[in-house]
Amino acid sequence: MQPSHRYTRLTAIALGIAGVISFGSAGASGFQIRENSVKNQGRAFAGSAVAKDDASVVSNNPAAMVNLDSTTVRTDVTVIDLTAKFRGGGTSAAGTPLTGGNGGDPGDAQPVPALAIVVPLSGAFDKVTLGASVSAPFGLKTEYDRDWVGRYHAVESDVKTIDLTLSAAVALTDRFSVGFGVVYERAEVTLTSAADLGSLICAGNPACRSPASPFGPQRNDGLVDVTGDDNGLGWLVGFQFKPTDKLSIGYSHRSEIDHDISGTVDFTVPAAVAGAAAGNPVLAARIADGPGGAKLTTPSVDTLSVSYAFTDNFRMMADVQATDWHSLREVDIRRHNALNSQVSFEDFEWEDTMMYALGAEFDLNDAFTLRAGAAYDETPTNDRTRTPRLPDNDRMLYSVGLTWNASEHLSVDAAYTRIEIDSPSIDVRNSTGAHLVGKFKGHADLFGIAAQYKF
Repeated sequence: MQPSHRYTRLTAIALGIAGVISFGSAGASGFQIRENSVKNQGRAFAGSAVAKDDASVVSNNPAAMVNLDSTTVRTDVTVIDLTAKFRGGGTSAAGTPLTGGNGGDPGDAQPVPALAIVVPLSGAFDKVTLGASVSAPFGLKTEYDRDWVGRYHAVESDVKTIDLTLSAAVALTDRFSVGFGVVYERAEVTLTSAADLGSLICAGNPACRSPASPFGPQRNDGLVDVTGDDNGLGWLVGFQFKPTDKLSIGYSHRSEIDHDISGTVDFTVPAAVAGAAAGNPVLAARIADGPGGAKLTTPSVDTLSVSYAFTDNFRMMADVQATDWHSLREVDIRRHNALNSQVSFEDFEWEDTMMYALGAEFDLNDAFTLRAGAAYDETPTNDRTRTPRLPDNDRMLYSVGLTWNASEHLSVDAAYTRIEIDSPSIDVRNSTGAHLVGKFKGHADLFGIAAQYKF
């Protein structure tokens, strides 16, 4: 793996972006993150592609940047707090009952920041608007106790993506605009799990059945830690159409981004296993440290938004969003050596999903706007291949929010979202033969605050 200082760092705020904790990603299904705008959050993310006074459209729909008539800077922070618990058990690769606890709460409160700027041009280019943003569109983080019952499937899972998006919009008419953006995405991945090295050593070895044997199933656990990173390029395109002064329609498409994650595979093994490997070349090769990695593709996303102003003070919005999760069929981690040997394999078989959102805004007066919304978000996972790295399921989102216009230049937003997640079941066998069966139960709370300044 190349040293991190050799990579271009986007901005200081980008370095602070953490992948969200996961019941999936808590904020959205799979490991998608929509929390780049607290205003959108207050409407349960409805109207994201037609937002009128929100610089986050740089990455949500660049065509909607024409809605801002002056240079605008926006910064958002959403704290995502997951509460989850697992109940279940299973068997080791040798068929013995799995030992260990429930893993504890796999999530901690995590902040997810975002930053955006929109700059309308003037003079001969007064129909053109430029924008830039830094955000985290995908990410997850779960961490279980190292001795939990599902340790052979997952201990730590940490995926971070940081996007630098550069966008441009052109107002072709007063009612129709188009936009295009280029996305530079950095992905960083850490996947850790326990390895039942006792079962590996004892496979086909009757001597291990002796009580005097130093080896045996679940008696010689090691730890395998896979870390890696990569940079990729993608694009987004969109349009906004206003048939009337009251009605706005927006559409955006974000492309897939391919990553070839490259890093290291690091084994931590007990002294007894290290001693056995010294005289066993096959075992030594299985637990050797070295370079490795896997392919990862973040999915394409299509968003259709509609907004209608019933009065000067009351508006309603709706979103339909399709995420093409079929790009994540498997995670095949391999060593980067002459043999290209497999370290682990996880069969995800994810399916495409839909999200439906409905929200509303009401202007109390010139200083305050209230928001509320609800959304239904499908999961890409299924009962056959769901793993504790992403114990995701369908969820309902309920949001409230407000804006305080402190002055004609400065506004402050706040929002709260409650996410109710259908309890996902686990019944999965990993590539080494460990079988985990059980059910997760939990929910998530999102707290967002933002500030926007118009020059």
